[in-house]
Amino acid sequence: MQPDKTEIKARTAALFVSMISAIFNSMGNSALNVALPAIGREFSMGAALLGWVAMSMILSASVFVVPFGRLADIYGRKKVMIIGTLVYTASCVLSALSRDATVFIISRVLQGFGAGMIFGTSVAILTSVFPPEKRGWALGWNVSAVYIGLSCGPFIGGIFTATIGWRYIFWLNLPLGIISFLLLVYGLKGEWQGAKGDKFDLVGSLILGVLITAFIYGLSVMPSIPGVMCVAAGIALLAVFVAFEKKTVNPVIDVNSFLDNPVFAFSNLATLIHYSAAFSVGILMSLYLQYIKGFDPRHAGLILMAQPVVMAIFAPVAGRISDRTAPGKIAAVGMTLTMAGLFLLSRLGAMSSMFYIIICLVFVGFGFAFFSSPNSNAVMSAVDKNYYGVASGIISTMRQAGQMIGLAIATMMISIFIGKAAVSPENQGRFLEALRMAFLVSSALCFFGIFASLARKKTVK
Repeated sequence: MQPDKTEIKARTAALFVSMISAIFNSMGNSALNVALPAIGREFSMGAALLGWVAMSMILSASVFVVPFGRLADIYGRKKVMIIGTLVYTASCVLSALSRDATVFIISRVLQGFGAGMIFGTSVAILTSVFPPEKRGWALGWNVSAVYIGLSCGPFIGGIFTATIGWRYIFWLNLPLGIISFLLLVYGLKGEWQGAKGDKFDLVGSLILGVLITAFIYGLSVMPSIPGVMCVAAGIALLAVFVAFEKKTVNPVIDVNSFLDNPVFAFSNLATLIHYSAAFSVGILMSLYLQYIKGFDPRHAGLILMAQPVVMAIFAPVAGRISDRTAPGKIAAVGMTLTMAGLFLLSRLGAMSSMFYIIICLVFVGFGFAFFSSPNSNAVMSAVDKNYYGVASGIISTMRQAGQMIGLAIATMMISIFIGKAAVSPENQGRFLEALRMAFLVSSALCFFGIFASLARKKTVK
């Protein structure tokens, strides 16, 4: 049965809104990484405080994304996404107007608050408006938009910071936010409330927020003693959370969806593993290209673009394939490609050729492309429509937690091999050992991730 004009219009609007939201969020964050030194100088921020420029948003988004996904399921996904778009856009304006470090960090927390609403609804809305046979294709374009933003961000951030100032990174989000808002209000007709009438689990959401904060903050300061203690506290709170949610009538997360639904459980585990393994590539390779190969930041950024460009091009292709073939199998192929790329990176040396480096990055790029959208398709297709918002939020939480684990792996290896010393020509050899070990550990994680991707015992809906 062919869709009518109203359905086509809704699908088109939903796809454009999700892609614009993905682009302006990922582009803004990756552009900001380039601008951090300039921001630090202007606001007289030390290294610790400057670290919170990125961390404040990650923590805020991670804490709120699942509760907002649940609120979206209850009260309407479109409503929550509209509010999230307004909050995110307004907070970007606040960042651009900030005149001191405190206001700037607060604006970043608010951006995470708005991003949590967007992350908890955009994939859920796509899943709601697209039929199962086109869902992977739509999710593939959403993933592609993320990588387009990641590809353009460093270049735009560098240009803006060097010419008109870092504040224009945030001003750029204003027109994108307005376009997204107008598409939501006037282009996307209808509303989706899969769990209308359910009560919101406030206590469970608070426990979840505390455990995520403890876990992610702990990972960010590993391998220090406070870091280990915070991670341990987060794991302990996870047990409390599971016990509480089992007794709750309308839980923020139905823990039985992990126990009774292997597709959902293993797909989310695969997300956690994949991002834990691959997130350190950008950080470690940026250091390698600048400190070992001697490239300036601009040239290093151009080389690193090989990975997200491949992701952006092939993610829709992989999503479309996952509409016709079991998504878990396609995700396993992606995990295998990532593992191969990471293993090749673990063989890097000071004299490695540029061709070899780019081939490694292309392998990782193909791995991400063939993992992300099929795996998201598997997650969203494995749950009932009343759980789309929460499922979307859980994917995002697993992604954020995985990124922090990946960062912890990188910093831990550097700490073990180099200690607190800065990377310099004197300890170049030790840095290479740290880099190789980090990529070797990450490659081993992907090996286990392949089995998580294949351990889905039933076909998704």
